[in-house]
Amino acid sequence: MIIEYFRPSTLEEALQLLSKPEVRPLGGGTLLTRAKEGSFAVVDLQALGLNKIHKAGSSLAIGATVTLSQLLESAHIPPALAESLRREAPLNLRNLGTAAGTLVGCDGRSTFTAALLALDAKLTFEPGEETLGLGDFLPLRGEKLAGKLITKIELPLNTKLAFESVARTPADQPIVCVALAQWPSGRTRLTLGGFGPAPILALDGNEAGGLETAARNAFSEAGDEWASAGYRSEVAAVLARRAQDSLA
Repeated sequence: MIIEYFRPSTLEEALQLLSKPEVRPLGGGTLLTRAKEGSFAVVDLQALGLNKIHKAGSSLAIGATVTLSQLLESAHIPPALAESLRREAPLNLRNLGTAAGTLVGCDGRSTFTAALLALDAKLTFEPGEETLGLGDFLPLRGEKLAGKLITKIELPLNTKLAFESVARTPADQPIVCVALAQWPSGRTRLTLGGFGPAPILALDGNEAGGLETAARNAFSEAGDEWASAGYRSEVAAVLARRAQDSLA
């Protein structure tokens, strides 16, 4: 339950407030409205100027409070990333949910997180302007955010990206999704979503060989109430091949 509300006008003031116990950042509010346990204060991030998208060379910087709808409307993002955003949430939630909030609160079915993980997105934290890869951040979310705030997400624009998914209905989050990113150097990253606490990295190498095997192996034990491990493993391999073909 929210018991106190703050709206700082500077990043320094926000960080000071967030350093106190039981104080949480408020971006779009979609995560905090689901919180059912405990009492806490919130720090509204709206006035901090973290809602900008900036292209610099071959990189795109996304402010932490950029909404999913705002990002989807950007002319700078590749079509596959746009598709992952459409799959992430319905329109009303995309209008509220923020880029950083989505990463912080994601589970394995987050299509947006799967796509950014394939792109090896980097997160910037304050204080200290610390940079950390998304793949390193996801297992440490609670610990890493103690007294810190994500201010920026950076992703490369000099890559090719493919996204594929299978769901029960077009409106559902995926049972299996794959995102495949390839750099001009030949570096290839394959990520899988649809299961577990967060999307996972199945392959990161200098060539695209073995994508199907990597996908199949990564989901070999990915069974739950939505699908068996055998089903997910085989579908992941098929989607990985489709993604590879689309980039050829």
